[in-house]
Amino acid sequence: MKYPVLSLLVAFAMPSFADDVRSGGATTTFKQGANAFSQPASNLPLSERIDFSVGNSFFRNPWVSAPASTDARDGLGPLFNTNGCQNCHIKDGRGHLPEAGDDNAVSMLIRLSIPAMTAEQQKQLIMDGNIPEPNYGGQLQDFALPGVEPEAKVNIHFETHVETFADGTEVTLRKPIIVLSDLHYGDMHPDTEMSLRIAPPMIGLGLLEALPASQLTAIAEKQTKANRGISGRVNRVWDIKKNASVIGRFGWKAGQPTLMQQNAAAFNGDLGLTSHLFSVENCTSSQSSCDTLPNGGKPEVSEKILNFVEFYSQHLAVPARRNIDDPQVMAGETLFAEADCGSCHQTSLKTASIEGRPALSNQTIHPYTDLLLHDMGEGLADNRNEFIANGQEWRTAPLWGLGYTQEVNGHTHYLHDGRARNALEAVLWHGGEAKASKQRVLKMNKQEREALVAFLNSL
Repeated sequence: MKYPVLSLLVAFAMPSFADDVRSGGATTTFKQGANAFSQPASNLPLSERIDFSVGNSFFRNPWVSAPASTDARDGLGPLFNTNGCQNCHIKDGRGHLPEAGDDNAVSMLIRLSIPAMTAEQQKQLIMDGNIPEPNYGGQLQDFALPGVEPEAKVNIHFETHVETFADGTEVTLRKPIIVLSDLHYGDMHPDTEMSLRIAPPMIGLGLLEALPASQLTAIAEKQTKANRGISGRVNRVWDIKKNASVIGRFGWKAGQPTLMQQNAAAFNGDLGLTSHLFSVENCTSSQSSCDTLPNGGKPEVSEKILNFVEFYSQHLAVPARRNIDDPQVMAGETLFAEADCGSCHQTSLKTASIEGRPALSNQTIHPYTDLLLHDMGEGLADNRNEFIANGQEWRTAPLWGLGYTQEVNGHTHYLHDGRARNALEAVLWHGGEAKASKQRVLKMNKQEREALVAFLNSL
């Protein structure tokens, strides 16, 4: 290849793809350090920051079992993964896998389902996206209230393989393997599908929600017409409030349509709390504790609280890009473009005008995502469908804020299950539609690889 000298010269001559450091437009925060992901949108008026703070309190503080004197936060469980949203989205950032000798699996979870076999189950897919495992439901809960058995104990083992660059450099990649023990509610269905997920960052979600659906479908059409092997598609998911199938945006497979529904689903699945959107406890017919133990009211999370949490999650600011004029970063940006990474990790998008959300409206943003599903190959496959997303498809993950992960969360675990221990490993797991881009990266020499990573860490 012709790098690195020519790449550096070209990079000096090229303007940055993002026209400035403000990844989130006028919402961008310039706060750095451990709390960089926890800042309100910079253009949010002071009069509305009270609502942001109230939402933050319900997101951050723990919920307790019922009955309790704190009746606004009671009703936890009886089966759950955590007692507070912040425990998974640590400092509003990214979850992680347990390290060797560490059994802390709080910021990850396991989705469960079985294949749809009957006509009735096929119809159920339209509204639910998949068929829950009969004894354990759609998500494994590994914690429970006193006197109640958790569903199971989760352990993670790793398989490894080696990727080799053209210059002979080897990188060992790891793949987490789920090992369950102490199943307390019977055997699992023999065809159970399991998918390990870590909590994604919370930044910029309101901006992604404000992107017009027409913009996303136009990107998909453009990718198909380009005929370069990249062809994203929107997920079609069920909007409970609208009682209709709409475009999905949130979650690793774009399985939720709105932040309101995403948050309510997390309250239900992760904390065992009901709301007006998810009014049924997260127990199956094999689990009687939901019927026998006190609850925190009907619903346990009021519509008012959901509104505050929605406002909070919509207005968490994206931190500003850093080092955009650094020659190494600029060279890495050129390499990113030449590897065609920007086809999926779209650089610039524009939000619509959203009623009641002026801070999020009409913003030019740089999220590095198209919010579309792409076939990422067998290596990343979880072999589990979610609405129309198949077992090899994943939504393009936004890259904004990537370089802040270490200082906010103290690690750099990436991808849906945290298998990648750094940005380069994440790139090397790309396959399927992204295989050609990965092959271009494998041809890069050490200096070029370091430039690419420097660019990614500038976001």
